[in-house]
Amino acid sequence: MAEFDKQIDVPLEVVVLAAGQGRRMRSAHPKVLHGLAGRSLLEHVLTTVAALEPRQTHVVVGHQAAEVRDAIAAAMPEANLRWVEQSEQRGTGHAVLQALPATGDDATVLVVYGDVPLVTAETLAGCVELANCGHLGLITAEFAEPAELGRIVRDAAGRIREIVEYADADADQRQIEEINSGILALNAAQMKTLLGDLQADNAQGEYYLTDLITLAVRSNVVVEGLSAKSPEEVAGVNDRLQLAQLERHYQTREAERLMRSGVTLADPARLDIRGVVVAGEDCFIDINVVFEGQVRLGRRVSIGPGVVIKDTEFGDDVRVEAHTVIEGATVAAGCRLGPFARIRPGTELAEGVKIGNFVETKKARLGRGTKASHLSYLGDATLGEGCNVGAGTVTCNYDGIDKHHTHIGDNVFVGTNSTLVAPLEIGADSFVAAGSTITSKVGPRELAVSRGRQRNIEGWKRPVDRTGQRPVDRSEPPAKMQPDTTDGES
Repeated sequence: MAEFDKQIDVPLEVVVLAAGQGRRMRSAHPKVLHGLAGRSLLEHVLTTVAALEPRQTHVVVGHQAAEVRDAIAAAMPEANLRWVEQSEQRGTGHAVLQALPATGDDATVLVVYGDVPLVTAETLAGCVELANCGHLGLITAEFAEPAELGRIVRDAAGRIREIVEYADADADQRQIEEINSGILALNAAQMKTLLGDLQADNAQGEYYLTDLITLAVRSNVVVEGLSAKSPEEVAGVNDRLQLAQLERHYQTREAERLMRSGVTLADPARLDIRGVVVAGEDCFIDINVVFEGQVRLGRRVSIGPGVVIKDTEFGDDVRVEAHTVIEGATVAAGCRLGPFARIRPGTELAEGVKIGNFVETKKARLGRGTKASHLSYLGDATLGEGCNVGAGTVTCNYDGIDKHHTHIGDNVFVGTNSTLVAPLEIGADSFVAAGSTITSKVGPRELAVSRGRQRNIEGWKRPVDRTGQRPVDRSEPPAKMQPDTTDGES
């Protein structure tokens, strides 16, 4: 989230409207819990308003209220929220009225919507400042195609006089492109007084929060509009098409932010950020890369196509090859990962480590310059510096009940197709012969060999099938076909 100059002197309380069912989503889940960029719509809104440091945030819920509360509690356990239930949905004005009794008369009340996820803290802070100056602050926006959004009606002097909902608008009013976002701020005591006069005399038979504008004008309260930076900032989500449109807008915005910070994107339209990414200069990100959670890239990091990275920190000059999955890891400078590697939580890679194709690590610490180039599993293991792990090596860390650790010293060579049964210690400068199953300690500079003895049986015959015929040897080429010398007559 961008920085903004906070100039809020009056106590702030926020009312978040999140009670609607969202029928057009055609979903068994509440609309505000649908995801955008890895977080629910409501999480986006609550995170943004938290940047304003309100005295209290009141969240009005109704449809599937328990599911909403449980989801937010799990995702944002530290959030200071007061839950208000609107048992009967009778409009936005009615929803705000459910929360107002618990607000202090000295506060400015900011009303936002749980399905408007991209509004910025800067815009909200500007709206609050208008209210702190004694006005009713209202966020508006210009839409080329405003569809069924409420229209801002101004007088000849350009002052806001009222908001007309689409269902109640006449033909001329429907041509207005300035729309009401629904986001507004006003002194709590004034809001309580004005909302007490709300009437449901409209096409929907509901108590519209938008009628607060008309009531304010009649009471000589100045309604001051604040235009959003873009229509998408105040766009709500009513169906999955709109959700997808906002998702792409968010991703475009994040891609532009990365490029301005010195990152090259192979195709900005094929990048997904579902969290927070911070990148150093001269990084390169190929197509179809997904970032989740908190990701930090050092300088000159190169990410190949189809890579998924979650909650990971990279040093400088790391190279990640195609289709590698990395989660919960710390990767030091100069490491090479992939292609098709899986780096699981708890992995710590020191400088210059190489993890190759089809290698999986989990709670593994690999020292400087250690290599596992292909087809291995390293779990619950510590490897020193300069080790070489051959293809097919497995640390057997689980006995069916408990996990056990493997400790490998510096400069150890582990041969191909070795099985290391934990708990196990392999000393520095030792060597594990290919095809060995190691179950006991290997001392420093020792060679460990654990294989069955090879036997070569003379006179061995290939098996036959039940008819006594030897199966066709498919390693031999088929007999050469003879040319057909017939004339084609029977």
